[in-house]
Amino acid sequence: MVEIIAKVCIDGRAVDYIEGNYKYGGNLTAAEVNFKLPLTFGGMKKLWNKEVTLYLNEYDTVPLFRGWIRRTNETFNDIEILAQDGMGYMRESGDKEIAKIALTESSNLDGLTVGQAIRKAISLSSLDTKIKTDYIGDTTPYINSVSQPLRGIMTVFEIMETLLQKAVDNSGSLPRPNIARLIDDGSNTQLIIELESLLNNDSIKHVYSENDNITNLNIINKKVPTIVIVSGKDGVKGTFTHDSAISAFDRTYLEIDNDNLTSPAECVEFGARVFEANLRNQYEYTIETFEGAYLNENDVIKIETEDEEFAGNYRIIGKDINFSPSGFSLGLTINRKPPTLAEYISSKNN
Repeated sequence: MVEIIAKVCIDGRAVDYIEGNYKYGGNLTAAEVNFKLPLTFGGMKKLWNKEVTLYLNEYDTVPLFRGWIRRTNETFNDIEILAQDGMGYMRESGDKEIAKIALTESSNLDGLTVGQAIRKAISLSSLDTKIKTDYIGDTTPYINSVSQPLRGIMTVFEIMETLLQKAVDNSGSLPRPNIARLIDDGSNTQLIIELESLLNNDSIKHVYSENDNITNLNIINKKVPTIVIVSGKDGVKGTFTHDSAISAFDRTYLEIDNDNLTSPAECVEFGARVFEANLRNQYEYTIETFEGAYLNENDVIKIETEDEEFAGNYRIIGKDINFSPSGFSLGLTINRKPPTLAEYISSKNN
């Protein structure tokens, strides 16, 4: 196991921090690093928008986190600093205003695939100084916005979220959603698109055991889509609504595309299966451990336990790391494919 002695840099220069925390919740949320500097650190007023990089080890060449300072606060004891990654800039464009663009008949994203549309939206909003798209790739399958053009003033994040949730891969036994996440190439933050991992087929990155490297387990209840709007081929649509579930879980919407569906009845049936799959996959788990700090969102891990309800493969969703010059602690947020999911054609997007 690699020893974790975190290094924090501001504009490429290592700083003597007191303690800090890295938090990433996954699912297109912003990663944040909070850390404290001693009062002897000068230049606090000049720190706004400075680049912060966090390395898990002083010899690492690629940072776990790359972001920019959004807030500073000087107390009687230290200087508190908050930095957010490129996803934070996509949501808020570096200040209190959310990054937006105007989509019109003359300036739009029509005819572009999801990857191309997101790249253009990032460029139009001038976010390409923070978020690069050199390796963005595209959804599987390719889709475009011709059938439902995007118009009006929209946030870049809204554009990305809207387009991604419409792309469902139906090439395997189970359709899978496409996800977007940030990686680092050693010099810049890069946005990439990839399929959600298959728990039974993708390689296992790490193995955990309740007796070896798990110190605690918590359960998180996720939102379940109670109204599923499905768009099929040639403009065919169908909506599945679960009235009793609305009473239990409230009104939550999910829109997806599936060009294999040719009638409203097929769309409604598909929506019902989506609801069932999400209902059976409504829990996420947080494990506290001391291994796996280098794992990424969408990586697959395995948990070995005598309790059959919890044993099996899981998908990494997010991470929470507390660090100091003398130690660290790690929490991983994970979810799993339920045992009966193979009975359903599903698309997860909460």
